[in-house]
Amino acid sequence: MKQFTKNLSVLALAALSVSSFAADPIKIGVSGPFTGGSSSMGVSMRDGVRLAADEINKSGGVLGRQIQLIERDDEAKNERGVQIAQEMINKEHVAATVGYINTGVALASQRFYQEAKIPVMNNVATGSLITHQFSGQADNYVFRNAAHDSIQAPMIVEEAVARRGYKKVAILADSTNYGQLGRTDLEKALELKGIKPVAVEKFNIKDVDMTAQLLKAKEAGAEAILTYAIGPELAQIANGMTKLGWKVPMIGSWTLSMANFIDNAGPGGEGARMPQTFIQEPTTPKRQAFIISYLKTFNPKNARIDSPVSAAQGYDSIYLLAAAIKQAGSTEGPKVRAALEDLKAPVVGVVTTYNKPFTKEDHEAITANIPVFGEVKGQRVVYAYEADFKKASEVRIKDPNAKGALATKK
Repeated sequence: MKQFTKNLSVLALAALSVSSFAADPIKIGVSGPFTGGSSSMGVSMRDGVRLAADEINKSGGVLGRQIQLIERDDEAKNERGVQIAQEMINKEHVAATVGYINTGVALASQRFYQEAKIPVMNNVATGSLITHQFSGQADNYVFRNAAHDSIQAPMIVEEAVARRGYKKVAILADSTNYGQLGRTDLEKALELKGIKPVAVEKFNIKDVDMTAQLLKAKEAGAEAILTYAIGPELAQIANGMTKLGWKVPMIGSWTLSMANFIDNAGPGGEGARMPQTFIQEPTTPKRQAFIISYLKTFNPKNARIDSPVSAAQGYDSIYLLAAAIKQAGSTEGPKVRAALEDLKAPVVGVVTTYNKPFTKEDHEAITANIPVFGEVKGQRVVYAYEADFKKASEVRIKDPNAKGALATKK
């Protein structure tokens, strides 16, 4: 009897030990601006991430463990991003991190994850250099599931020059890394068309008067304004044109879809066009389920996601990481990185179905054939072209040979 009781005690302790191990969560960092001018992107991304993590946890988690999100507001500040990265690695011991909205914050912060051999999934920041920052090293821990600027800039130029026939274009870009790297990509894309912008103007974050820049563009005969900036300042461009009584099309990077551009620009923002990986329309069962769940969970104003692209890409980024951790059978950084570079099973996402989205040499999940053009209409973003809307139920799959992307920096 004593031996039987002893055996029971041993089994109970073993079960308790296994239970304790199984309950140990997988920590994933979430870094983004949840306050300030970039917050409509950051909060939407964070909520998409929360939605995916909740779904995965309710389905049993990953490797029998729950996902625990460690969220931090980087305030779109490089120095804050650096501080958070060090905290995530040294204090929270995250297995991976997702996020980065602002290119400058990503470039300043992700080097700490690279050194620690912890994967980073950039799900919003689009600077072309981001995934190539460490491409000279044996192993690169930086991945992305957003359309980088070397995809977007040629799309913007194609829309302005080829589709709409504008030969005199001006570039207005903010002074951040995002704005200036994007400006360079625009100039490169224009040069390939044999066009030089009639004006190239810069402004700072929180500038509220774009009159001087707009007057230079107007006096130079600009037929369209090409933009690289974020919502609040983009709204000031639209409002500045309204004040001047001068209206030309705004065609720019995906950030023209931000709620704080659409709402602050009002009628002046109508007609603005931008590349989008996701438009808030239930065009596939996966997208429909995502939209319904997002609206029910977070109840955004006017049933409009503030930044649909950020929300969708945030959601997909968690599923990509979960698939890699499951395949690796581990949360060890090198094993997760290797799994991401060779995912065996497709991951059905909101933006696309990720079928072998990454390789050792290619850490970009989105190629030039995936984004379409959106247009601000009736205070929301819709498909700019009926042909794209009609084909929206056909999921666009990654095509490394898709034309339209500029050569990225190595």
